[in-house]
Amino acid sequence: MKTTTTQLVIKNQNKFTSIITDDAMAFLTALHLQFDESRLQLLEKRIIQQAKFDKGEKPQFPKETASIRNENWTAAPIPEILLDRRVEITGPVDRKMVINALNSGAKIFMADFEDSCAPSWNNLMEGQENLKDAVNKTIQLEQNGKKYQLNTETATLLVRPRGLHLNDKNIEINETQISGALLDFGLYFFHNTSTLLAQGLAPFFYLPKLEHYEEARWWNDVFVFAQNYFNIPIGTIKATVLIETITASFQLDEIIFELKEHIAGLNCGRWDYIFSYIKKLKNHPDFLVPDRDQITMTSPFMLAYSLRVIQTCHKRNILAIGGMAAQIPIKDNEQDNELAFDKVKTDKEREVKNGHDGTWVAHPALVPLALEIFNENMPTKNQIHIKRNDIQINEDELLELPKGTITEAGVRKNINVGILYIESWLMGVGAAALYHLMEDAATAEISRAQLWLWLKKQAKTNSGIEITKELYQQFIVEELEKIKIYVGAERFEKGKFELASILFRNMIESNELDDFLTLKAYEYLD
Repeated sequence: MKTTTTQLVIKNQNKFTSIITDDAMAFLTALHLQFDESRLQLLEKRIIQQAKFDKGEKPQFPKETASIRNENWTAAPIPEILLDRRVEITGPVDRKMVINALNSGAKIFMADFEDSCAPSWNNLMEGQENLKDAVNKTIQLEQNGKKYQLNTETATLLVRPRGLHLNDKNIEINETQISGALLDFGLYFFHNTSTLLAQGLAPFFYLPKLEHYEEARWWNDVFVFAQNYFNIPIGTIKATVLIETITASFQLDEIIFELKEHIAGLNCGRWDYIFSYIKKLKNHPDFLVPDRDQITMTSPFMLAYSLRVIQTCHKRNILAIGGMAAQIPIKDNEQDNELAFDKVKTDKEREVKNGHDGTWVAHPALVPLALEIFNENMPTKNQIHIKRNDIQINEDELLELPKGTITEAGVRKNINVGILYIESWLMGVGAAALYHLMEDAATAEISRAQLWLWLKKQAKTNSGIEITKELYQQFIVEELEKIKIYVGAERFEKGKFELASILFRNMIESNELDDFLTLKAYEYLD
């Protein structure tokens, strides 16, 4: 009888021995062998679907699943600890962030291996160590003479693994790179499930960038496999799905249905959603979008999407979580700080009054403000009882073009922030505080996609300036000078701004819009 040998190659294996154990690798290998081929097939289906959009097709409600949308069914009950999620804080998995976020007063901390984490091996493995220590209540840090440790009461931990499109070059199984999604999920699940269950908790996740209900089915299969592997009940895992692609908003019922034993809610990932909107519809005639700052949650297609998430979630008895407030407190400038907080207040009031059950913030200083707004307007744990049967969102409303203008300032801002973020990511920092906003990969993707689209469509600014490669090249040179002043000459010289600007320029001038900037940049990440 022939025996099949599995070949496993791990780089830097000796550095993180508490995480890279033989048993953990056996679990990862089992996940890879069971699910990687089907993951790659799903990615191939994305390419086929994009080709159809490029030829003029539009996203639509799937005909084959009409019965799922029309029938009365609900998801499995949500655990008590996840019923009140009025304020959630998000951020990368570095040690200080994990402690501060868990202590922030928010109900939930989403520890992020995805858009706010540059996936270097050190970042990923130290992140797994940090989360393991956090689950065990032993996480501490001494830095600059200050000691950080957990409070008695902390936020509930949810973990966001990477999306299906990202491989990890540090582990190969049978000469194939492991999926970043399976690596992040698998290591956290393996090392923490027993401890969480002993505490009366469970492994809770956020799932990013789903484009189709079949991808939700894939994740459900992963969950079932993992629970069976550890001989724990099906439904122990609970997940919240980020609705951050335009195609997913047409398949909300279907995504919930595929995960109905494991799902706790949907979240409006607004920045990735705008990026996906551009990416999917970019080749449609007359498709154009205004400056990034002019696309807000009051833009008709964004409002329609968020209302549909609320209505569908509440129909299926799960939670609808609102979008991110990316503002960072501005020191020594009370006037600008007050204006920024007023924007947050307006945004959060709109969310809670529309029926959202919670919201996101990026900085601990925003937690009290968001809590105050939700406490005032949502006296119950959530608003699932508000079904929003008064609204009916159709396909055209989900696709309606946002109104606005393209300005020179908007073009320059996209270039400036795009280069700054990519450079930060290449230096290993995936959550970059830029101009008093917390930028992650999603906001950089909007900047890149808009610039690409405007060039492709030969658009003009509101002052009549034609957008050309030559204009971009001029602006890149000029914005790099501004960046040098912003970060300081010493930081500029020690950084990777030349590489970042080359990568960014190549992507915005490319004949085809690259799927994800992180796929290109990952080749250069240490």
